[in-house]
Amino acid sequence: MSPDTVSRWQFGVTTVYHFLFVPLTISLSVLVAVLQTIWVKKGNDAYLRLTKFFGKLFLINFAMGVVTGIVQEFQFGMNWSEYSRVVGDIFGAPLALEALIAFFLESVFLGMWVFGWDRLSKGVHLATIWLGAAGTFISSIFIIAANAWMQNPTGAKWNNGRAELADFLAVLTNPVFLTQWPHTVAASFVTGGAFMAAVAAYLAIKKNKEAAPKDDLVAYGKAVKLGAWVLIVAGVGTVLTGDLLGKQMVQTQPTKMAAAENITKTFADGKAPFQILPGVELFPGFLNFLYGTDHIQTIPDLEQQYADNGFMQFDSATGQPVAGNALQQGMASNLNTLKDSSGNIVWTDPASGKEYTVSSIPSSTVAFWSFRLMIGVGMLAVLGGILLLVLFRGARIPSPSPLLTAGAVVLPLLPLVANSFGWIFTEMGRQPWIVNGVLPTAQGLSPSVGVGPVWFSLIVYTLVYGVLAVVEVKLMLKYINLGLAAKPQVSVKDEAEPLSFAY
Repeated sequence: MSPDTVSRWQFGVTTVYHFLFVPLTISLSVLVAVLQTIWVKKGNDAYLRLTKFFGKLFLINFAMGVVTGIVQEFQFGMNWSEYSRVVGDIFGAPLALEALIAFFLESVFLGMWVFGWDRLSKGVHLATIWLGAAGTFISSIFIIAANAWMQNPTGAKWNNGRAELADFLAVLTNPVFLTQWPHTVAASFVTGGAFMAAVAAYLAIKKNKEAAPKDDLVAYGKAVKLGAWVLIVAGVGTVLTGDLLGKQMVQTQPTKMAAAENITKTFADGKAPFQILPGVELFPGFLNFLYGTDHIQTIPDLEQQYADNGFMQFDSATGQPVAGNALQQGMASNLNTLKDSSGNIVWTDPASGKEYTVSSIPSSTVAFWSFRLMIGVGMLAVLGGILLLVLFRGARIPSPSPLLTAGAVVLPLLPLVANSFGWIFTEMGRQPWIVNGVLPTAQGLSPSVGVGPVWFSLIVYTLVYGVLAVVEVKLMLKYINLGLAAKPQVSVKDEAEPLSFAY
């Protein structure tokens, strides 16, 4: 394997693994804050017990997300130094703000929340979890802004062989970011809702079998319903925001969407059907309706346009090339030297001097299947939420059964799988670019790093992450199986008096 292949595998493995924790952190921080808010407002002990129970699970997940996330930024300097040199001025800005603002907000106020149960008044303590949750949202804004810039580089200019930040507001108002961020957040609440509903349903069924106190079963039932409703509503939001994101990608990344829909030929009158499987065409013109355009660009057309014009943006109505953004225009002379007569990208490996040729169109197989699995598995999770609402309607607690228990175990895994396929589609669909239309992936490599060191670090990371996975699962299962703590004895006279129980 070449250094760029192994480096991409390493970044892919660590990124997908890290993103298993991120959506759960974003959503659980808010859901725990909601549970605590209901307790403060209503004084119902069930919500206090649920707050403390899901708070423990949230903190385990948050800690694991922090540990695995450190490696992500470390890799930019380790394996992708040319990428950092060329576009670091732009890409580094949102990452720096994420660390300076969001991470400190999260760590400070979550620390106050953990250690402030018996030291802070109800109102102040509640504010700490909401501020911690705000930190997770701010973090997601800057991280997604950085990723969206790689999909559609805006607010930058080309100068002396490097991209320079010209307009930071343009980075934060990137049209891809404005659709990608709400889509990612909505998918996060699908994940958190499924987790809360499934864990509570599993415990309710288990405790019902053990004839647990009625108060415990009532509390679990409340959590099932809250989680299921969040899952369903967030599922609808994910579909709506995903539709907007797909329409945006037709404009800014036509090759990605052509690969995702496996559009390998021109259809009569430009009416492209939907393919549920490769070659199985249904509903003529459905893709035109879905993406809001009369002209669906095909993979052969895009390859020819690339060969004729270099990488440019294309008008969705006519399929004709139009001027790209300022950064892509500045790179025009470089891009012309990077393509051959067939529209492929050609570059020289900085370590070996060997030339490599890669198609200007991403892998249709990877894009097609990751796109459909993202949607299909995510919709299965939403159906699971609907089923739970039916089973737990009113004050009902279902009778124990192996099938229900298995369903409760599988349900929280479905959004995690869907999220993983979503990121695979997002990143693999951008290939062969590390910054779309500006910098080919292989040209972002560290020139002095060979295959051996990257293989070594990949093996080490994989082993370490394997150990962390075992630790995460064991901790989660331990505290899930412990269930709700005993009803606390709380005595609070007024808002200023500290609470008389500890976390």
